[in-house]
Amino acid sequence: MVSNHSHRQVQEQGIIQYIEERLPVDGLRELAEKKKVPLHKHSIWYYLGGIAAMLLGVQFLTGILLMVYYVPEINSAHASILKLNSQINFGWFVRSLHSWGANLLILALFVHMFSAYFMKAYRKPRELTWCSGLLLMVICLAFGFTGYLLPWDEVSFFATKIGLDIAEKMPVLGHMVSYMLRGGDSITQATISRFFVIHVAILPVLLVGLLGGHLFLVQVHGISEPDSFKKLPAEKKSYEKFFPTFFFKDILVWVLAINVLFGLTTLCPWGLGPEADPFAAAPIGIKPEWYFLAPFQFLKLIPPMVGPIEGELFGILLMSVVGVVFVAVPFFDNGTSKSYAKTATIFGWLILAGLIGFSIWGALS
Repeated sequence: MVSNHSHRQVQEQGIIQYIEERLPVDGLRELAEKKKVPLHKHSIWYYLGGIAAMLLGVQFLTGILLMVYYVPEINSAHASILKLNSQINFGWFVRSLHSWGANLLILALFVHMFSAYFMKAYRKPRELTWCSGLLLMVICLAFGFTGYLLPWDEVSFFATKIGLDIAEKMPVLGHMVSYMLRGGDSITQATISRFFVIHVAILPVLLVGLLGGHLFLVQVHGISEPDSFKKLPAEKKSYEKFFPTFFFKDILVWVLAINVLFGLTTLCPWGLGPEADPFAAAPIGIKPEWYFLAPFQFLKLIPPMVGPIEGELFGILLMSVVGVVFVAVPFFDNGTSKSYAKTATIFGWLILAGLIGFSIWGALS
């Protein structure tokens, strides 16, 4: 027994030595042990990035499974989803998991974005971290837009048509981009093919590359501390090790988030409307997904003409200016001016209130 135990120990040590000689295990261990997470009343917001990363993993896995059965062809797309829902074992579950996961991912990213904004996590030297995070948000919204059409049901068809018509009004590149996405002047087989390729090939590559850069910047600069924490004397500041303490807390939060996702998937399976008919009239009250409701509702309120400018174009330009300012906030609010900091906070609250208010208005109208 003793000799067997000793032999097993020698084998285990040999395996560990083999791995350490070929991989930077010691360096990774030192990095994990060195990294610390601030403990304060806002620490709960640090978990949102991990939740978003976990949900991204769910999207990749379920997306691969859906690709096995989905047919990106105008006469078969809807039928393939219908078959997946009704004939493939647990097909409805995988599809609902993918759809609910996408919605929870967008929600987690919105909360993560605004929590980082209000904790001033964008300030020097984290400007690039902020910009890369916003680009990740745009890519995930593009995932939502391109994936929405693929089931080829009535609502997704007309919502996509409205979205492309609005995008076409953008100055300079609007018409060209919309034409390229559609593959012509109307939504056809070319549109499904292009949206499918963008959804399963182009966007994932962009996402992985940008996410790697974002995580690298987070590692380089560490986790941001809010102003209230920075002002505390050193003896009153409290930290915990990222590994194993925060890491295992993160895993626990992931488990809770997965339970919410599984609950929504099981109790509220994702539906499928009637097959799209491009020649039919648009249903009354057609609306985009909730994460596009705010700009959709805002554009509805603008009159046909604002002075010499077409109403929709004016609205798009106004939203574009607000978006550019939101991206550029770190380059103005760098922590040296209290007035800039206060202005940035008010600006953030106005954007958040506008998004929530217009989304609720759009949902109820």
